[in-house]
Amino acid sequence: MKGKFITFEGSEGCGKSTQSKMLFDYLKAKGLKVTYLREPGGVKASERIREILLDPKSRISPAAETLLYMAARAQVVEEIIKPALARGRIVVCDRFLDSTIAYQGYGLGIDIKLIKSIGNFATQGIKPGLTIFLDLPVKSGLIHRHNCRDRIEQRSVSYHEKVRRGYLALAKAEPRRIRIVKVEQDKRKTQSKIREIVNGL
Repeated sequence: MKGKFITFEGSEGCGKSTQSKMLFDYLKAKGLKVTYLREPGGVKASERIREILLDPKSRISPAAETLLYMAARAQVVEEIIKPALARGRIVVCDRFLDSTIAYQGYGLGIDIKLIKSIGNFATQGIKPGLTIFLDLPVKSGLIHRHNCRDRIEQRSVSYHEKVRRGYLALAKAEPRRIRIVKVEQDKRKTQSKIREIVNGL
């Protein structure tokens, strides 16, 4: 692939959407060809799956939840990510396969080797060149989401602690790809750290 693939990861309320969009705007302003998307979502089929996954009224088993995330991912890879990278674009994505490993693997107990195997199929072997993990204490993040809790956000604090520990384990295993950025109160300071890392590419 000619392009660069940058993903953002983190627990609830860490500011992924804000920071990833800020980076997208920054790179675009520099005259670079950039594609931005979020997961699950990005294309019509994946957005419909997103509605099911995040609806508090949905009753979904851990296995079904894992496979739905993979299905949404497979479609956005085929329609957007793979073609964009082939054309040499920079792709900035709010969440990717690491999310499933952290949330459904470490969080729900789905076998991580299985997740990685299905993930490799769903992503067609495409991996981020850089992953920004925005680290924030779980309780601090959930406070920000007090009034807008989706199905995942409504889970227990202990569940979200497992997710965070999962992310930290992934970062420890792949320190060159996954860069930990501590979230600052001032979003501009957090963004400055991110830009410094990205400019290093």
